[in-house]
Amino acid sequence: MALRVDAMRMLMMTASISRNGAGVSDSVRNLSRELAGLCRVEVVGLRDAFSETDADAWRPLAPELFERVGPRQWGYSPGLKARIGRNGANVIHAHGLWMYPSYAAAAPCRRKRQPLVISPHGMLEPWALNNSKWKKRIAGWVFQDKALRIATCLHATAEQEYKSIREYGLPNPVAVIPVGVDIAEHACGPERANIDERWPQLKDRRIVLFMSRIHPKKGLLSLAHAWGNACRRYENWQLVIAGPDANGHEAEVRRAVEAGSASLHTTFVGPVYGVMKKQLLAACDFFVLPTFSENFGIVVAEALASGKPVLTTKGAPWEELQIHRCGWWIDIGVEPLEAALREAMQLSDAQRREMGLHGRNLVKQKYTWPQIAAQMIEVYKWVLGEGPQPDCVRID
Repeated sequence: MALRVDAMRMLMMTASISRNGAGVSDSVRNLSRELAGLCRVEVVGLRDAFSETDADAWRPLAPELFERVGPRQWGYSPGLKARIGRNGANVIHAHGLWMYPSYAAAAPCRRKRQPLVISPHGMLEPWALNNSKWKKRIAGWVFQDKALRIATCLHATAEQEYKSIREYGLPNPVAVIPVGVDIAEHACGPERANIDERWPQLKDRRIVLFMSRIHPKKGLLSLAHAWGNACRRYENWQLVIAGPDANGHEAEVRRAVEAGSASLHTTFVGPVYGVMKKQLLAACDFFVLPTFSENFGIVVAEALASGKPVLTTKGAPWEELQIHRCGWWIDIGVEPLEAALREAMQLSDAQRREMGLHGRNLVKQKYTWPQIAAQMIEVYKWVLGEGPQPDCVRID
């Protein structure tokens, strides 16, 4: 008898369920909550400084949290190992690489021939592999490569990530399914008064918004140099940099902004979450992400859902910005970034609103969570032998 979808049990594994997990945590949470309306979903992860507070955002799901033992970066947890060993799931879906949870997920799948889906979340991209290169080579040799090869199916969020998986030498089937956005959450009005009250220096200014981790991968040094040149001709524009500092990189970015004489036109607002994050997206005139590498770039989709044009680089898989006339997809570097910034600021408000409308329509067509969850269910059915190979699965 065929297994009914509502009877399927999925075990979702992630190193962090909190803001510490950044976009990965957001993606796993939203996918898990959407899937919970279709099948039975359990979530396990590691405890960190914010996990208890941020667990509320997972409701109606209640993630099981386990303590780490030993070096934090490794994420070893004997409690997690025991929990996975006694799991009763039909499919285990592990998110992220280079830490103990992905290794723990593979063990029962190898022993019980249990289906395993792994989402690398960009951690096999060339830029990511070159960051702490030798540590990852050792981890790959010791445990990660074995776990990846055991996977019944890998999950890429875009064609670019699919190519990176193949270039890493993995022959597994790969499901190419994007990340979703809850478009209803990004339908709020600008609420500009709230923004101006919290950051008075933004009053009467047009806003270029960067919102992501303040990390070398995100290209903020290039943005600081480009903005230093571009803002001199546009006195009423302000660059807002929102996001948590990663390993002290913010100080380096601040020095670059000061060196470009752009301090008066740049505001660092720190990490923003919840309502304030949505209000900043709604209040900005356009969004910028000058990244060196993204497997998807969920914040790009969030900005589009908020009706904002987006400027990003070819380090992110967003050629659709050009195709659908909702932004700029440029080469990596200071010169193309400065040129695109100038072009975006020269547009009329009506032109930027029209681009934003194109972007919001694109999200409605392709990137809502019900669409993403339905595709993932088809993958789960296939790895269980309960359905045909989905169109999104590549075996070449």
